[in-house]
Amino acid sequence: QFKDTFLGEDPRSYNRATTVQKCLRVSGKHNDLEQVGRTPRHHTFFEMLGNFSFGNYFKKEACRFAWDLLLNGFKLDSSKLWITIFEHDDEAEQIWLDIGVPSNRIQRMGEKDNFWSMGDVGPCGPCTEIHYDHGPKYGDDPNGPAGETDRYVEIWNLVFMQYDRNEAGELIPLPNPSIDTGLGLERIAAIKQGVYSNYETDQFQAIIQDVAELANIKYGDNSEQDIALQVIADHARASTFLIGDGVMPSNEGRGYVLRRIMRRAIRYGVRLNIKENFLYKAAAAVVREMGDAYPEIVERAHFIDEVIRGEEMRFSETLEKGLSLLEEAFKSKDFNGQLNGDLVFLLHDTYGFPMDLTELIANERGHSIDEDGYTQRMAEQKAAGRANWKGSGELKLNQSFADLAQRFSTDFTGYNSLSGTAQVVALLNNKNESCDVLLEDQKGIALLDKTPFYAEGGGQVGDCGLMFGDGLKAEITDTQKPLKESFLHSVLVTEGTLTVGQTVTVEVNKNQRLDTRRNHTATHILHAALRNRLGTHVTQKGSLVNSDKLRFDFSHHKAMTLEELELIANDVQAEIFKNTTLGSCICSMNDAKEKGAMALFGEKYGDEVRVVEIPGYSVELCGGTHAQATGEIGLFHILSESGIAAGVRRIEALTGRKAVEHLQRRDQLLTQSAQELKSLPEDIHHAIGRLVKDKKRLEKELEHVKTELARAAAGDLLQEAQEFNGIKVLSAEFSGDPKALREEADRLRNKLGSGVVVLGSRTNGVKLVAAVTKDLAGSKVHAGNLIREVAKRVGGGGGGRPDLAQAGGKNPEQLPEALSYVYSYIENETSTK
Repeated sequence: QFKDTFLGEDPRSYNRATTVQKCLRVSGKHNDLEQVGRTPRHHTFFEMLGNFSFGNYFKKEACRFAWDLLLNGFKLDSSKLWITIFEHDDEAEQIWLDIGVPSNRIQRMGEKDNFWSMGDVGPCGPCTEIHYDHGPKYGDDPNGPAGETDRYVEIWNLVFMQYDRNEAGELIPLPNPSIDTGLGLERIAAIKQGVYSNYETDQFQAIIQDVAELANIKYGDNSEQDIALQVIADHARASTFLIGDGVMPSNEGRGYVLRRIMRRAIRYGVRLNIKENFLYKAAAAVVREMGDAYPEIVERAHFIDEVIRGEEMRFSETLEKGLSLLEEAFKSKDFNGQLNGDLVFLLHDTYGFPMDLTELIANERGHSIDEDGYTQRMAEQKAAGRANWKGSGELKLNQSFADLAQRFSTDFTGYNSLSGTAQVVALLNNKNESCDVLLEDQKGIALLDKTPFYAEGGGQVGDCGLMFGDGLKAEITDTQKPLKESFLHSVLVTEGTLTVGQTVTVEVNKNQRLDTRRNHTATHILHAALRNRLGTHVTQKGSLVNSDKLRFDFSHHKAMTLEELELIANDVQAEIFKNTTLGSCICSMNDAKEKGAMALFGEKYGDEVRVVEIPGYSVELCGGTHAQATGEIGLFHILSESGIAAGVRRIEALTGRKAVEHLQRRDQLLTQSAQELKSLPEDIHHAIGRLVKDKKRLEKELEHVKTELARAAAGDLLQEAQEFNGIKVLSAEFSGDPKALREEADRLRNKLGSGVVVLGSRTNGVKLVAAVTKDLAGSKVHAGNLIREVAKRVGGGGGGRPDLAQAGGKNPEQLPEALSYVYSYIENETSTK
């Protein structure tokens, strides 16, 4: 979190810090997922205590602070503490000797163990680690951390951030050497509670015991079961905090990390023979045990519960089928001990098995997976997705123009004015070339020294409008800001010429701007209303604000009900009716947070930010344009609510004039419909109900008439029945849909008393039905086998039960021949029975 600060790129108002960090380790350089639950100290989620210096104290003070806390704060026995240092760090060794650590408990280690970096490039430096000796019970190697036993456990890593490693691998000294330390809370807790494994500490045990009770087993009786319980406890902690922070299970990014963890835990529950959904109960134990320290998971407990329940239900629908496919692969005579990449991909893509879960199951059986083949299939899928996506493209700029725009800062005046004068700083023609003039009918881009035109950003579209000058008229069709604070205006010269250095008058399209700002302010109110009604897990995931409508994407795990949508709409409208005056200010990020403003995850903000506030209701970081008061919005109407990705919902809505126009059109349609139905508008649903009821009645009567007409046209089909080997057989053509065909076959079968009926119809191709009386079904004639052979003769297929089967075909001209074949089939089939 302090990487840029170490590099001097993100100066802070303080030069020391202490932290308690929630950490997640699932992928990347320090990933140990396969070890979680199998060793005493590997976790996906853990808490790290840290102290930091940004050019303030350095090695000597950092070592003394750590030693003082361990001995005088935590009351650890100094004789059980060992120190490791980087092999070339003589200074660190002398510091520890001066503190009083015996030389035989200070060990030099290589770069792999005692040189720490954030990645292949970036801040790094030698480190010194403090280890705790758990005693000979856990290994008889007396050689300290350099030995080969688990007796010595690292508890604190003190990193001396001295260098910045570049891409060439060179170590560049940092201008202000700093300190970055990490003390594992779970590890120090294990020492203080007198246990060896982190999983034996109180917080883990509370969760483990709850899960053990669900599985009807006892922790400590079976090592494999203990591993499963430990994995579930760890993964329940990680899942709880990720969801509490707004992450939703999905197939991309952080959502996929969460899904992997949850489904891995569910799989271990299956191994413990837990039949019901259980992970949400383990998460409830996490909330119970850790809620005092992290009250946000208590506030979001219901949300966490619902998300985990939903994911368990989704995975349970495909888990059994996926496991069956794996069993088939393991038992296949062609199986060579490695699951091929196509199957691993299929399990991931169709059945929701993360690759590492498939690998885990394979490893349990002593097998492996073709990871390269899986990766190739994933790459092919992503390439296909990119090929099918067509974006609008980014604004491309001539390099010299871009260099100028990069250095130049346009003065934006649009918060308080919709028009003004400006000077043309630079021009770009439609061939992406810098130019001094745009002629009549030419399109281009104009960079102005100041402008009231809002440039697209924060979900709000860029302004449109007009430009005037001496003999000049031009349309501004869009405004963009691709480079810092340079506002670029897309222009079409309709009269005269536009030249660099020219003074022009610019006017924003007033109606468009007013409509757009109504929609923008409405998104802020909508966001607050959603958080108030659905919970604080709701955060903005995207938005589009233009003059026609607003679109707001937000995190939520399920579709909203009609009742919820009505409540949200009423809440927004109530806030509009209050006509609250909006306020805005420029302030520091810290001041903005104190006001209650939320920063969006992944967004980068400068030292100063703009805060837009609807007093008593909403506070947001926002650079967009807004109504002066909420009453300016007028009317708010939700058009739709839908899901656009896992855990992300979208609301589209109208405000102001557009909402009024929409409701007027809908009211006209309602009135016209009511007149057609000879009903009042308020009674139209009753009229429609009567129509639907009458339609169903008439359809039923029609079907009955059709069947009777078909029977009359066919005459008495029973007279066409023939007998083979003592079995009556009727095979004939009958005009009707599949339902009528089945009903007639059933009627004729009953009239035969004992026998076989096959009927065929030339409705949308060929439809076939075979019916066999119960005394013959299976023992003499199997309807499914019969209809399958008949269907082959009309270019189709089918099957069914011994007494009733149906099929279809695509060659109606061959139906007579196929029906005739029935008699020879029965004669041959029954001659041997």
